[in-house]
Amino acid sequence: MTQHDQQVTDASPAHERRPIRQLLAASVGNAVEWYDWYAYTFLATYIADQVFPKSADNSLVPLLSTFAVFAVGFFMRPVGGLLMGAVADRRGRRAALTVTILLMGGSSLLVGLTPTYASVGVLAPVVLVAARLLQGLSVGGEFAASTTFLVESAGPRRRGLFSSFQYVSTSAGQLAASGIAALLVATLSDGQMDGWGWRLPFLLGAVLSLVGFWIRQGAHETHRAPAEPDARPGLFDALRHHPRQSLLICGITAGGTIAYYTWTSYLPTYAELNTDISKSQALLAGTLSLAFFTLLQPVGGLLSDRVGRRPLLLFFGIGFAVLSVPLLKSLSGSFGSLLLVSCAGMVLLTGFTSISAAVNAEVFPARVRAAGIGFPYSLTVALFGGTAPYMGTLFKEIDRPGLFPWYVAVICLASSAVYLRLPETAHKELER
Repeated sequence: MTQHDQQVTDASPAHERRPIRQLLAASVGNAVEWYDWYAYTFLATYIADQVFPKSADNSLVPLLSTFAVFAVGFFMRPVGGLLMGAVADRRGRRAALTVTILLMGGSSLLVGLTPTYASVGVLAPVVLVAARLLQGLSVGGEFAASTTFLVESAGPRRRGLFSSFQYVSTSAGQLAASGIAALLVATLSDGQMDGWGWRLPFLLGAVLSLVGFWIRQGAHETHRAPAEPDARPGLFDALRHHPRQSLLICGITAGGTIAYYTWTSYLPTYAELNTDISKSQALLAGTLSLAFFTLLQPVGGLLSDRVGRRPLLLFFGIGFAVLSVPLLKSLSGSFGSLLLVSCAGMVLLTGFTSISAAVNAEVFPARVRAAGIGFPYSLTVALFGGTAPYMGTLFKEIDRPGLFPWYVAVICLASSAVYLRLPETAHKELER
């Protein structure tokens, strides 16, 4: 067999090979990536106490600093989406997926070993920022590569179903991070959590990254990368030759990302800041609603393969535009109230998350698909998703917490206008 023949065989559609193996390779690695990323969010209050200087005048200053670092990590995601997307387009999806999982493992280890402000002063937040920048680079590249890999692995009329596993695995990683955080808070004393307990999830994440790396070595390539260097796409080819598609990705993503990060990451903290619910109850409600959300994803993906992508996107966008304010204002401080609001949002959110990967992949041609998705998607997530916890905390700081739900609703309404004009792509052939 010639080298060219081997390339063609390796890049054959996964439904002709072993689709379950493809799903496993993408999903397990993706779950590990997002476990590492979200552990930071769920342990933000402990990191704030240990890594940032305390203010005598305002107890929210360390938490604001922690969420600012969370947002900084997001602004490396467009760089990761562009660079790792280019690797995926030029060298193949599997090569990019291998690099991203190793980057995440190293950065998770660095977070776990970050010294405290009391011991090294300003060096502590510097180390944390460096770790989050590496994590942002990894996560941006992960979405670009795994999105294209999953959708290209799907058989005919199964792209929506395969697409849903992007957030099944993302939620599984987030669920693991939330569950482990809740377990640690419930079993360790405050002193133990502040001293060393908050580090354990990050050290575990570094070990799990090696497991994800091993699993991805058995994946089959889904993209025939050009053999000649001159034939490979340039770093900015997607932006230069497909500007309309790039802007379309931004419009599709804006509402989805702010709703996603508000409901799946920030809502427990938002409830703590604006009601009298305890930290352990808030984390437990978040964990249960995430489990519910994970189960909904394949249902949404399958439904989109039958009725199309646009009806689900409109269900999400209009639903959040209308209900964000009443849902967030209905939080009463009880566990049941938070769980109900969380689960209601998860139902609406499924209209976006279950098909996001398929919608994005169907916008771009195969030659620049990974980089074409990676940069505009990650840039939009950085602008709207990454800043959601910071904006919510900032509104509380200026004594205007009621403005945050309106902020979410307006952005979701703007994305709904994009969905109305979006061409239906569910039943069209995917270019390979």
